[in-house]
Amino acid sequence: MTETAPLTSGAHPDNRHPADAHPDNGHPAGVQATTPALLGQRTPPRPPAPPRRPRSVLLGLLKTARPKQWVKNVLVVAAPAAAGQLFTRHALTQLALVFALFTACAAAVYLINDARDADADRAHPTKRHRPVAAGDVPVPVAYGVGGVLAVLAPAVACWLTPPLVPALLIAYLGMQLAYCVSLKHVLVVDLVVVTTGFLMRAMAGGLALGIPLSRWFLITTGFGALFMVAAKRYSEAVQMAGAAGATRALLTEYTTGYLRFVWQLAAGVAVLGYCLWALEDGGTHLLGAHTAPAATGLLPWRQLSVVAFILAVLRYAVFADRGIAGEPEEVVLGDRALAVIGLVWLAMYGLAVAHW
Repeated sequence: MTETAPLTSGAHPDNRHPADAHPDNGHPAGVQATTPALLGQRTPPRPPAPPRRPRSVLLGLLKTARPKQWVKNVLVVAAPAAAGQLFTRHALTQLALVFALFTACAAAVYLINDARDADADRAHPTKRHRPVAAGDVPVPVAYGVGGVLAVLAPAVACWLTPPLVPALLIAYLGMQLAYCVSLKHVLVVDLVVVTTGFLMRAMAGGLALGIPLSRWFLITTGFGALFMVAAKRYSEAVQMAGAAGATRALLTEYTTGYLRFVWQLAAGVAVLGYCLWALEDGGTHLLGAHTAPAATGLLPWRQLSVVAFILAVLRYAVFADRGIAGEPEEVVLGDRALAVIGLVWLAMYGLAVAHW
């Protein structure tokens, strides 16, 4: 009896009941980590990632065309408005057509530029979300649509507009494509090319309606555009200080002092040109406007509009000086005081054109 007690108490491991050997149904220690139940507890399975919803190629093409930038093409009404030849059926039809043609040309440039820079954009923290870089629009499709628009817009212009308009569109396309390839890397030339693009928009409306463009209109518009372009570059340079590579590489070649000099010089020339236009013979013989003397109006609105124009330039210069004029459309539309000054100038200018 003294020898049977150890056996009944489970002295030998081989005589243990399977249910008593281990709390985990008899599996020896060290093997429990490999059981399916414990593996499921320690590393819970991840839910399957939702499938990436395919985006429409047409939507990607539209986004690549930069709809927010289409507002720039409103400049085509500048010359007809200055000449008082805006509100006729022929003028409105031609200007709507020129607006659409310039929009198509600009879209062609954006598509070709994004297709060409797709590899570089994929390495950029923000540009990688562009449809071409993200793969929503295949590179060959972007090239193809851009090429079709670049050919179609001047062809339609040859058919429906005076000969100078398609010539201007072809010059615009050539200049902008050269900018995308190489000119954007050339100091000063990049500023001139962007400024000339704005000037071409302003000229297109006058050429479409056969309105003679005065030297004052070209000087004021050209240097006004240079003022905004240089202020934009200056703001970008200020904001990227200490973060090289965060934006366009050419900004590292400019100094903030130089860019400040450029926008200050451009602002001064634009103001001077506008003053000379408004004061010389009342400005009535310019831009094809009526030749009646300005005194026929209730007040010399054209001369008075100089005050509003200068105030607008000074107000915009506040944002340029602070280095926050990187988005001109946001400055113009976002600042209430600047918007009010602009409306006052527009009203004075309209009264001058109408000879009230």
